[in-house]
Amino acid sequence: MPYYLGIDGGGSKTHALLTDEHGFVLGKGQSGNGNHQIDAAEAKRHLAGAVNEALKSAGVKHDDVQHAYFGLAGADRETDYRILRPLVAAIGLPRHSIDCDTMIGLRAGTDRPYGISVICGTGTNCAGRNRFGEHLQIGGFNYMYGDFGGGGALNIEVFRSVVRAWDGRDEPTLLTDPLLRLLGYASVEAMFNDYLDHNKTVPVDAAKLLFEAAAIGDAASLAILRRQGTELGQAAAAVARRLGMSQDVFDVVLAGSLLTRGDTGGWIRGPLEELVHAAAPGASVALLKVDPVFGAVWSAMEADGGTIAPEVCERMRALGDFAAI
Repeated sequence: MPYYLGIDGGGSKTHALLTDEHGFVLGKGQSGNGNHQIDAAEAKRHLAGAVNEALKSAGVKHDDVQHAYFGLAGADRETDYRILRPLVAAIGLPRHSIDCDTMIGLRAGTDRPYGISVICGTGTNCAGRNRFGEHLQIGGFNYMYGDFGGGGALNIEVFRSVVRAWDGRDEPTLLTDPLLRLLGYASVEAMFNDYLDHNKTVPVDAAKLLFEAAAIGDAASLAILRRQGTELGQAAAAVARRLGMSQDVFDVVLAGSLLTRGDTGGWIRGPLEELVHAAAPGASVALLKVDPVFGAVWSAMEADGGTIAPEVCERMRALGDFAAI
């Protein structure tokens, strides 16, 4: 029986899912950061840990896997692949492929072989593939290289919004009390001095406070989330234009926890969708409703030369979230 393994490695978590050719789940594994750009040694350990857990739970050996497909945050340029090829090879799966996590998110969210994927999780990324198989990625690096946002940057936006409201540069914000509770301070002054004196970093979880405050009308939070949507929309529109997709019908798949779980009020999606439709009127913006690791499994099957029957996708999509399996 052929076994297929999909791996989704992000900045805060790694998921591994093992199935047979019919899409029946046989094993799964979970670990932490799988992005080598954050910490290569840690990513190697977490990727191997998730893979080993999935195989062990199914009683399957590494050599028995017909194909494994790694969709990894940080798999952006040839420089990255020179690091990732030996890192992934050391895990011991003889037949495997490596791609950016944007592509497995796209594969999981559309039935078309082309489209655009937008990720907003710990970081942000945007990539697409046109009808001719041409691929383009825009973003996925950091602020200096044109990006904005993701949980690993919006957490700082929360912190600085609270500081600016406290020192009088901006109006008061409803982010202040939730941030103080999250970080364990009695006042902004105490937080400010402790962070400055000890060079502390703001936890990524602080980004989640934006959605709670936006839901009750906080102006600072709404402005930050709208900017996030605008930035992502500009990236998707640029991909569509540069790949010659402006007149095509395709899906723009939104993935990443800030989009799929946090943005319940459409604060990010609204401006994103406006910019996408202006650039490509035939595009449909769709929220990814299944775990991106499903796209990695299907990509593994296709990399092995197979064609996936519709019932395989339907069976796996019915499982929903990785945590529910």
